[in-house]
Amino acid sequence: MGFPTSLAGSEPRASNPFWGYSGVSHPGPSIRPGLSVVIPAFRSPGTLGSVCEELQRHVAPLVDELEVIFVDDGSGDGTWASIQELAARHPWVRGLTLLRNYGQHNALLAGLRQARLPLILTIDDDLQNPPDQVPVLLAALTDDIDLVYGTPTQERQSWWRNLASTATKRTMATALGPDVYPRPSAFRLFRRELVSAADTVSDPYISIDVLLSWATSRITDVPVRFRERAAGQSGYTLKKLVRHALNMITGYSTRPLRWVSAFGLVIALVGFALLAFVMVSYVLNGRQVAGFTFLAAALSLFSGVQLLSLGVVGEYIGRMHFRTMGKPPYVVRAMTRPSTVADDGGAGPDPASAAQSTAAAPGPSVGANR
Repeated sequence: MGFPTSLAGSEPRASNPFWGYSGVSHPGPSIRPGLSVVIPAFRSPGTLGSVCEELQRHVAPLVDELEVIFVDDGSGDGTWASIQELAARHPWVRGLTLLRNYGQHNALLAGLRQARLPLILTIDDDLQNPPDQVPVLLAALTDDIDLVYGTPTQERQSWWRNLASTATKRTMATALGPDVYPRPSAFRLFRRELVSAADTVSDPYISIDVLLSWATSRITDVPVRFRERAAGQSGYTLKKLVRHALNMITGYSTRPLRWVSAFGLVIALVGFALLAFVMVSYVLNGRQVAGFTFLAAALSLFSGVQLLSLGVVGEYIGRMHFRTMGKPPYVVRAMTRPSTVADDGGAGPDPASAAQSTAAAPGPSVGANR
């Protein structure tokens, strides 16, 4: 495949599938090593093409090699067909589809395990995380930083969703403790070595941010400009946000158990104080503390604390039960065959061979195995 005339006399980079392909040329040397972009997709067939176009325009000139990995999280609509079409059109696009909807973080884990380049970027499928802001994250990923979050300068969601999201993040940050970064975002750039923290994960309840925080403490965040959602609406309802927070808190922290223990100690001290009050009143005044209301209120308080404690302990036992059952975080239904970069200057496979790369891999693969 010939190279553009603007590159005549220059030596093409064998590692970059964009050189001389699809009309994309690079006037100067790349500033970063290869980048894998992992995008969980759910019922978004209309935006994936735009995501690819913007990544090609804004990100490809900045890296030696670029691959885009779409993960269809059991959409059940035209999302997988759109991914297959993009993989046939662009040899640097790959995709996989899951048997059902497992959740955003589970889908991310499936994609991260397919990434092969030194840097990994995760973005949403609705263009809220603009590809033109990726250079900001790349600039922040210095030698002493392993993970960069892009935090929005202005939230682009409804007020109740912003309030619920903020409350959920603060609750999780308090419960999970200082080992987990307090300002996570779906717009992340990190080094591939961090994925090793998820090598042995087989839990159906996953938090990518917790796993990344386990791998490194060299984390920072930078303000970036988010956009309005290009299409559709968020799949995170208030109920799902609360459920996700509870799963993460009980799955990755024992602080709630300590809180319950401390709360039980406080209630025990209150009980001793009430007992002392009753005894002192009887000794000094010669009369008992009368009233059914007092007794009923005290019993209700102590019974409520006991039930709350049992509920928290029960959540942890339930998580242990699911782990012993071996429930996988995801199961892959099919995937497009990974593209290979040709040796003819990194031009990549020609369109005819790229069209053959969308055949599904035979048989489902379980997410517990790499």
